[in-house]
Amino acid sequence: MRSRFRGDRGLTVRMTVTLFLLGLLYVAFVAALIVLLKSWVLVIVVAAGVLGAQYWFSDRIALFAMRGRVVEREEYPELHAVVDRLSALADMPRPMVAVSEIDMPNAFATGRDPAHAVVCVTTGLLRRLEPAELEGVLAHELSHVAHKDVAVITVASFLGVIAGLVVRFAFYSQLFGGGRRDQNTAVVFAAVMGVSAAVYALSFLMIRALSRYRELAADRAAAMLTGRPSALASALTKVTGDIARIPSKDLRTAQAFNAFYFTPALGSEPGVARLFSTHPSLEQRLEQLGRISAELGEAAVPGKAD
Repeated sequence: MRSRFRGDRGLTVRMTVTLFLLGLLYVAFVAALIVLLKSWVLVIVVAAGVLGAQYWFSDRIALFAMRGRVVEREEYPELHAVVDRLSALADMPRPMVAVSEIDMPNAFATGRDPAHAVVCVTTGLLRRLEPAELEGVLAHELSHVAHKDVAVITVASFLGVIAGLVVRFAFYSQLFGGGRRDQNTAVVFAAVMGVSAAVYALSFLMIRALSRYRELAADRAAAMLTGRPSALASALTKVTGDIARIPSKDLRTAQAFNAFYFTPALGSEPGVARLFSTHPSLEQRLEQLGRISAELGEAAVPGKAD
């Protein structure tokens, strides 16, 4: 089903290329593990099991990790009303609505397809944003669902998850059973660790390159759907500023899900994390929204210099 969100050929091409390259990497990774571990049944069963769990239960995993829960219309009538209105405007299936009881202002969408999607906002976001700003954020998240890039990011991150699990398993296996290993086993252990680390690094870089572009694509689509890019820009500025004031130690748990967030959970101090961010910089996002405002003849975008 096609929605009224503006299509993005660049996003489609990038998602296709990323999945194709990760698919090749996945095949090579599985083949290498079969050769090294000499048990194709074990490798295939584990890989298929993790992929299936991540694909089918990604929404529940994300909600559980972020302490979110699906809420009824009676609990949050205004939030449901905004989602209803935007879904009708976009001509797309209405997702489930969830709320996370945390103070960090943020939102995310998850789910394997538009018919099984969940849009979740934090109570911190609801307290801080004006109605027009909240509408912009929710339109951004619905765009992720409509463009299916939520499902792509979920599947694409699978290979990194598998590689990380292999490294962890191999490390603890060697740690607690090292005295019983012979030289050949040590060589296999080192090879598995090396292959897994290389696969994790490559998938890490590809996913982040796709993620940065998809955030710009969602900003564009949301701004064009609502016709109010300045409201989305105001929400971006407000949320980014508030997150920067949250102590880094309080953000560490949330950072594992940065690829899904409206704004990444990064502290105020710049560092290596920003070089490999899942999101473009605030300046890039505001600049793009400023151009859209000019196209639509809207007032200047808040936070953007004249």
